[in-house]
Amino acid sequence: MFDPRFRNTYILFGLLICGTFIGIYFIANLNRFMKFGIDLVGGTYITLEVQHKKAFEEEAVRKVRALHSYVAGQEGAQAVEPVKQLIDGASATITYKSPQEASRVAEKVTDSGVGFETAVNNDIVTYTIPASEIKQITKQAVENNIHVLRTRLDGIGVGEIPITAQGEKEIVVELPNVDIQQAKAMIGKTAMLEFKPVEDSGSSREEIEDHFGGTLPDHLMVIPGKRDAGASFFAVPKIAEVSGRMLKNARGDIGGKTGAEPTILFELNAEGARAFAKLTRESIGRRIAIIIDNEILMAPGVNEEIGSGSGMITGGFSVKDASALARMLKSGAFSAPVSFEQERHMSATLGGQSIRQGLIACLVGLLLLFIFSVGFYKAAGLVAFIVLLYNLLLTLFGLWMIGATLTLPGIAGMVLSIGMAIDASVLIYERIREELAIGLSLGKAIDTGFSDALAVILDANITHFLVASVLFYFGTGPIKGFAITMIIGIIATLLTGLLLLKFLLKFIVNVLGLHNLRF
Repeated sequence: MFDPRFRNTYILFGLLICGTFIGIYFIANLNRFMKFGIDLVGGTYITLEVQHKKAFEEEAVRKVRALHSYVAGQEGAQAVEPVKQLIDGASATITYKSPQEASRVAEKVTDSGVGFETAVNNDIVTYTIPASEIKQITKQAVENNIHVLRTRLDGIGVGEIPITAQGEKEIVVELPNVDIQQAKAMIGKTAMLEFKPVEDSGSSREEIEDHFGGTLPDHLMVIPGKRDAGASFFAVPKIAEVSGRMLKNARGDIGGKTGAEPTILFELNAEGARAFAKLTRESIGRRIAIIIDNEILMAPGVNEEIGSGSGMITGGFSVKDASALARMLKSGAFSAPVSFEQERHMSATLGGQSIRQGLIACLVGLLLLFIFSVGFYKAAGLVAFIVLLYNLLLTLFGLWMIGATLTLPGIAGMVLSIGMAIDASVLIYERIREELAIGLSLGKAIDTGFSDALAVILDANITHFLVASVLFYFGTGPIKGFAITMIIGIIATLLTGLLLLKFLLKFIVNVLGLHNLRF
């Protein structure tokens, strides 16, 4: 019969029953909700080779600029104006106006701290990055590319995938059963955004070369433009003063001339805003090419200086392409381009076998826990086992909520968290037994048992939580999967072991009136 004193208890019990049906539906359709790792559903192993030459060239350009800025900034020093410069890998060959200027600049290399090895020949100076720095740049290029890959692939829902360095110049990416072509398209793009002044344009490379007397100047390059860019080919400087490395934010949007055109809105950081203002100020009356991966998307004319450091890019792409490209630009460009060296496929059959073995291990563990719980604590043990099932359900639901990927190490983390959960129940039940032994009523024994065991349970779970957090912070791939599953499992243990278990025991004693519950 309905007792008004327990109205809130009835409501909570009703919500628990509803949650149970939702949980059953969630488990029955787990394949629809959860993302599984490559070790469970199969997938593709891709080996990438990092082309370090681009990274060397960018470092050489940065050092040359720093050197020239240092020399020009010296008291009474004249501005450095190179006649010609050629960047080839880790070397930069600069031609100056005179042998005197070449010597003057070369003498400042040590004082400037740029770390070049120099060779002077009349008015030409060859700067070379030292071998020790080349090794460091090589390592940093691989590490940066791994970071960029993680950011890009997470954007299409491929979370917690192993991306690891192999040797000095290779990266191995393990892609689970996802849209491989989309993932490979994002992996293969350098996504390098550049802004360069247009020196000339034409319908062919030959036409542009004819404008310069048949030979293109060393400091210029010819790159193609998209149909909407206004010409087929453009002559632009080889070195960009403003690039995507100065990008602060980028996002896909709708705008353009028609107001309904897919666009990319970009915002530069403080350094980029200053460089962009200088570029537009010096290009008034001319055109600036907006380049992504050596293709000009558009080349608008400049009427005035743009000091805001923000703008809009259009290029005849779809809304989906604009969003994907903005995501790649925001994730950052590769320090060095990558090439696909090897691709191996892992069948879902092996993944299915892993799933079966993992499920068997979980079921055997649960069966043993069931026997232990009921054997030692009778009906109260059955309640603890039911709470354990809710713990498992909450862990899976938590993984789904944060978009985590379930892997074999993740399953191991779930099994470990289940063991910790039953340990909490044992601590509580033993305290209840002790209170019953000294003559307390069942209701008071339950309250005392939970309050006395609280400190020990919190101490153990907080310790495990801290360890799992360290693993998550410093680990990668499967280690992160193990750690995040443990973290969620610990939270689920505290919720079910301290709240749900007590609620069910109090419901049995106070509402159902079963005061002879055996422990």
